[in-house]
Amino acid sequence: MNESGELILITGGARGIGRGLVKHFADRDRFVVFCDTDREQGEALQEACGENVRFVYADVSQEEDVRALLRATLAWKGRLNGVINNAGIADPETGPIESLSLADWQRRLDVNLTGPFLVTKHAVPHLRQSRGSIVNMASTRALQSEPDTEAYAATKGGIVALTHALAMSLGPDIRVNSISPGWIDTRAWQRESEPVSPLSAADHQQHPAGRVGEPRDIAGLAEFLLSDAAAFITGQNIVADGGMTRKMIYQD
Repeated sequence: MNESGELILITGGARGIGRGLVKHFADRDRFVVFCDTDREQGEALQEACGENVRFVYADVSQEEDVRALLRATLAWKGRLNGVINNAGIADPETGPIESLSLADWQRRLDVNLTGPFLVTKHAVPHLRQSRGSIVNMASTRALQSEPDTEAYAATKGGIVALTHALAMSLGPDIRVNSISPGWIDTRAWQRESEPVSPLSAADHQQHPAGRVGEPRDIAGLAEFLLSDAAAFITGQNIVADGGMTRKMIYQD
């Protein structure tokens, strides 16, 4: 993963952290295939990034969509060097558990957890050929929680467990790691029509690193984990949160 021209598959690439991932790897002379269910934003990003990037409409919770995504990826360049399972329903709050519908619970599991399983399942034969690597996107909410976030937290905890299970099953040919981002400022990577609230000095100061995270922080870590520099790292969940999960908070 240290040479230009390798092909990276990124799910959920049209907005948020995923959009930052697509641009990061495209700027570094990788070929990128990315999928999303937001066709408008996906096509716009492909056009903005140029000929080294391809957008494929796909819902990762649907196995036939995933099969088609892998067919399109292999048809374009005939190889696959890395996968970043980033697609997910990002809104963590679903209300009190007693009013959480089974449909809402299941939809989050389908996209956030079953999606990475399906993409990995169909990518593995091709990653074995290239001795590629997988990065799954978890969350610090796999490790700590706010009220009324059970469905989201469960899926992200599942991602961490899925990651180390896959690392045992797929090694030594394929390495598998996960990233747990903390607060990442994706305001510039959303739809232009979405409201944007300014960040305050207090927002930045509550992070031991001195600032809220940015998509480039996650993209740089993902690039490292996919690279030969991380050849001895597998089955790990790397927290990238500016130190927040290590901060003790006392209330008066």
